[in-house]
Amino acid sequence: MKNVLVTGGAGYIGSHIVELLVKKKYNVFIIDNLSTGFKKLINKKAKFYKSDIKKIKKTKKIINSNNIDSIFHLAAYLSVGESEKKPKKYYYNNVTGTSNLLKACINSKVKNFLFSSTCAVYKDGNFKVDENTKLLPKSVYGKTKLYGEKIIKHHAKKYNVNYGILRFFNVAGASPSGKIGQIKSGDQLFKNLSIALTKKNPKINIYGSNYNTKDGTCIRDYIHVSDIADLHLKILSKIDKIKKSVILNCGYGSGISVLQVVNAFEKKTKKIIKIMIKKRRKGDMEKIISINNKLKKFIKWKPKYNNLNKIVDSALKWEKRFRNNL
Repeated sequence: MKNVLVTGGAGYIGSHIVELLVKKKYNVFIIDNLSTGFKKLINKKAKFYKSDIKKIKKTKKIINSNNIDSIFHLAAYLSVGESEKKPKKYYYNNVTGTSNLLKACINSKVKNFLFSSTCAVYKDGNFKVDENTKLLPKSVYGKTKLYGEKIIKHHAKKYNVNYGILRFFNVAGASPSGKIGQIKSGDQLFKNLSIALTKKNPKINIYGSNYNTKDGTCIRDYIHVSDIADLHLKILSKIDKIKKSVILNCGYGSGISVLQVVNAFEKKTKKIIKIMIKKRRKGDMEKIISINNKLKKFIKWKPKYNNLNKIVDSALKWEKRFRNNL
């Protein structure tokens, strides 16, 4: 495992994985069309290709000319809300993109393929989920990721490739290095709160306050982006060593409500945030928490940032630095 390709490596999570790969002395290559990625997040020690994974010939050339042996596939659109409004855009990018990337891997040296999937593939209402929980995505985004999982399994079996399907829970925070973090907000609560708190009168939209939870707001399993990056490298190493494929939940196994997150930001900044209650968003799940026993057993994982205040702190520090450099 020397030559690693990261699709979406100029994005929020991809850039954190690249940073760690570079630190661990891998040869790192990035494909990103910069539709949701940013030049600012591209690691100078990685080789960057501004390209689209849907272009099979070009991707094939990049894979073969650089002797790529492992791929982290993160290139995707990932807003649940937007996916409901623009389903065709999401199917074309997320499903066709994954399919074409795999076609580009045929007759190459690629032997390991790690895919960033999502907890949104699970049936809503299960609350605590393990890898065997019923799969029934509520959102278009979740459906496109589940399609991706199926395509990868089929390809891996046919071409003898090891895969790791990583079902992310809610990723938040920023790198301790302070060099990379989230640039665009979209649906991300931590980013939206960090932005709000740069203003004189901070306010935040909360979508739905009448869910069947302790405070009426949605509950999520938030995981720090640096722990997600660390998981990728450890899982890659393991599947390469044992030559087996795996599906893993990537979360801490604890649920935090939207209001709890807002309160944590208020406590940290000593500011009051005005809450604007909006109607529920289509596709949003009520409560989803990972059962991560399989993950912990697979790589003997001990997260470094499993603490709400640490995630809040890193998000605020990044936002301050990012604003100062605009």
